Amino acid sequence: MTELIDQFRYQVGAYYGILSMDEYDLKVYILKDIENYIRCFIEQNPIPNINYKKEVSKIEDELPLITKLQDSLLILPKIDAPIELILLVKEKIKKLKKETC
Repeated sequence: MTELIDQFRYQVGAYYGILSMDEYDLKVYILKDIENYIRCFIEQNPIPNINYKKEVSKIEDELPLITKLQDSLLILPKIDAPIELILLVKEKIKKLKKETC
């Protein structure tokens, strides 16, 4: 069950990572695809005794942006996202790493 919770968390992290990608004009479409992916995951893998809204809020508030972007790199290939977006995410991760060093 912990594995399912971790999968849910990285999917939500990916959503918020893409939400931060203001330089990508078509992000609303990708966000919708990720949202649908998460909904399908929840339907196929219901997690007992979890407050989904509380988990989402916790991820949104506490997870660092770089982690959210790294999570998005796990999801984007699964939803057949454009390579352009994947490259933009990788570039933003590099930029954030340089800023923290």
